[in-house]
Amino acid sequence: MFGLGLWELVVILVVVIIVFGAGRLPELGTALGEGIKNFKKGYRESKTLDVTPPETNAPDTSTGKTKE
Repeated sequence: MFGLGLWELVVILVVVIIVFGAGRLPELGTALGEGIKNFKKGYRESKTLDVTPPETNAPDTSTGKTKE
């Protein structure tokens, strides 16, 4: 898994527990999960976003009349 062995994962887990405390780990997991979910949702919505400009009633340069 990403080139990390068992001992590296254990060391990372111990450091996280020391820094944040065992009581806050569920909160951190929930916050991380919500952040990932919101990121994926925003990424999916950005693919479906229509960025074409709306048509305007600008004068037609060939006739001098406005578009309707």
